[in-house]
Amino acid sequence: MQFLKWLFGGGRNVIAETAGVFRPHAEASAQREAAYVQSALAQHGAEFSRPAIGRFDRFMDGMNRLPRPLMVIATFVLFASAMFDPLWFAARMQGLALVPDPLWWLAGTIVAFYFGGRFQVKSQQFRQSLNQGTALLPQVLENISAIDALQHDTPGAAEGGVAGDDIAKAQPKADNQAVTDWWEAGQKR
Repeated sequence: MQFLKWLFGGGRNVIAETAGVFRPHAEASAQREAAYVQSALAQHGAEFSRPAIGRFDRFMDGMNRLPRPLMVIATFVLFASAMFDPLWFAARMQGLALVPDPLWWLAGTIVAFYFGGRFQVKSQQFRQSLNQGTALLPQVLENISAIDALQHDTPGAAEGGVAGDDIAKAQPKADNQAVTDWWEAGQKR
């Protein structure tokens, strides 16, 4: 009996205290979690319960929240435009090929500074990439002309000029006899 009094006596539970070392007490964990959630909600609520602010402050708060969603939306709009009008998208991407690397670095630096990063560009690399971008100009102009010739509203595009012949030659021959006959009839014209 003395052993049991010693083990459970004095308002203590030695077994529960020992088990608490190896496994957290469920009720105490729930209380800690509830206190954490309450403090997070209070902090979040305090952010939006400021005293009345002026129109300029509200406008600036709204502007500060725009860049990230706009960048995400713009990226997905580009993906969608590539699917709906590949020729339009290809012409715009050819235009982007002319943008010199230092300008990309500058844009990346601005975005990086906006999100807290830092970036530095050397003047020698700036001149070198400017020259490389300028050297691409004739090729980009040729590519844009070729893309424009493929537009459905370009005069003569439906008549199948050189570009039309190239596209026709690239078409695989069908195993369907009706399609093959139709194909050959079109080639005889």
